[in-house]
Amino acid sequence: MVTPSDAPAPATPAPATPASGPGARGSALPRIVPRRHVGRWTAAAAALLLFVMAVNSVVRNDAFQWAVVGRYFTTGAVLDGLLLTLWLTGAVMVLGFLLGTVLAVMRLSPNPVLRTLSWGYVWIFRSTPLLVQLLFWFNIGALYPALGLGVPFGPQFVTVQTVNLLGPTLTAVIGLTLHETAYAAEVVRGGILSVDSGQTEAAQALGLGRWRTLRRIVVPQAMRSVVPTAGNMLIGTLKGTSIVSVLAVHDLLFSVQLVYNRTYQVIPLLLVATLWYVAVTTVLNIGQFYVERHYARGTARSLPPTPVGRLRLALRSLGARVRRTGAADARPVFGGDR
Repeated sequence: MVTPSDAPAPATPAPATPASGPGARGSALPRIVPRRHVGRWTAAAAALLLFVMAVNSVVRNDAFQWAVVGRYFTTGAVLDGLLLTLWLTGAVMVLGFLLGTVLAVMRLSPNPVLRTLSWGYVWIFRSTPLLVQLLFWFNIGALYPALGLGVPFGPQFVTVQTVNLLGPTLTAVIGLTLHETAYAAEVVRGGILSVDSGQTEAAQALGLGRWRTLRRIVVPQAMRSVVPTAGNMLIGTLKGTSIVSVLAVHDLLFSVQLVYNRTYQVIPLLLVATLWYVAVTTVLNIGQFYVERHYARGTARSLPPTPVGRLRLALRSLGARVRRTGAADARPVFGGDR
C-alpha cells in the first residue's frame, strides 16, 4: 500500500532560461513599429509645396509693387482711416450688444407685447441688406426733415433739422448699430437658452430674484456660448465697416481709395488696406482665444493650452522622440539580433 507520504512529488518546471543561438530571435518579444501614414504625409507634402509656390508667386511678382506698399503702409492718411475703422468697430459692438441684450430679454419675456416687438425688430433688420439700411439713414432728411421732442400727438418743445443733425459718420454709427443689434439679440438669446433650466430653478429655490438670477447665474454660464459667435461678429463688423465708404466716411478703405485715385496705384494701396485688416483680425483672434479660455473654467478638468504651451509641448515631445531613437540605436546587439 502506498501512502501519500510515499507518493512521488510532482516535478516543478525548471525556470526558463533565455534562449541563445540562431533561434533566439524567434523567442524574443516583437518590436512595436508605428504605422506609416504614407498617404497622410504625401498629402501634407503636396499641400506644403502648393503653399510655398503661392507665397513665392506673390513675393516675387513685381506687379504687387511691394516697395509702394511699404511706403504707404504707415502714412498719416492710412493710419487716420485705421483709427476711425477701429473706433467704429468698438462703438458698434458695444452699443449693438447692449441693445441686443435688452432685445434678447424682451424676446424671452412672458409679456406678449415685448416679445412680439422684439421679434419684429429682429425680423425687419435681418431681412434688409446693410447697404440699403445705410442709404435709408443717410437720406433720412427726405423722410423726416425735422425731429422734435414734446407731447405725443401734441405740441413739440424742441425741433432739430435732420440735415444738420446726422452727418456721414453719425449715420454710419446708427445704421451699423441698429443692424448689429438684431444679430446680437439672437446671439445673446441663444446663449441664455443654452443654460440648463435647472440652474434657474435652483436660483429660485434659493430665493433669488429674476434679474439677479440672470446677472449672477445665467449670463456668466451663457458667455461660453456667446463668446465664439460674438468674436465672429466682431471680426465681421471690422470688415463690414468698409461699406461705409459709400457714405464718404473716411475709414481705412476710403482713405486708401483717396490715395490711389490720386496716384493710380490701385493694387499696392489695396494691399495696404488688406494687410491692416489681416493684422487687426489676427489680434482679435488671439484675444478671442483667451476670452474663450477664461470662460471655459469649470467646464473641463484642464484649460486648453495656449499657443505658447502647445509649442512647448511639441518641442518636448520632439525631444523625447529624439532621445528614444538615440537610445534604441545605442542598444547592444545580442546573439542572433542582426
